[in-house]
Amino acid sequence: SSKIRNMEVQSSDGAAVLEDCIGFSLTKAKSRIEEKLKKGGLPDCPDDDIIPSVGNEMGAEAQIRFLKAKLRVTQEDLANVVFECRKKDDENQNLETRLKDTEEENTRLQHTISMQQSQTERYKVLSQEANKRSEGLQQEVIALQKVLQ
Repeated sequence: SSKIRNMEVQSSDGAAVLEDCIGFSLTKAKSRIEEKLKKGGLPDCPDDDIIPSVGNEMGAEAQIRFLKAKLRVTQEDLANVVFECRKKDDENQNLETRLKDTEEENTRLQHTISMQQSQTERYKVLSQEANKRSEGLQQEVIALQKVLQ
């Protein structure tokens, strides 16, 4: 994601061109394909749908125009995917920030809960002691009333 974040998208002839795309270069790829063509051509792939079967009947110029158009569409698709990746990366960062804030809030609330529980226990002990004193004083009052009568 850090490499995607550092990509530069530029426009060339109305098509999006990505530079610094994790070591990928269209110029290098084009050069490699041209070298393979000069050395004896590329192996035929029946699954290769870059140029449809009608392409065999096209002239070289028409094939080049077709491939350039296909390249532009592919570059635009790639630019859209990169944009979506950046958007998702930003969303992930926002969610990570929210998660961190929530965890900090949770920790703070846990601390508050533990303090309140300890205070509650302390007040229970004080209440029990006060009840015992109250009972003792009530018994003393009853005994003193009997003495007075």
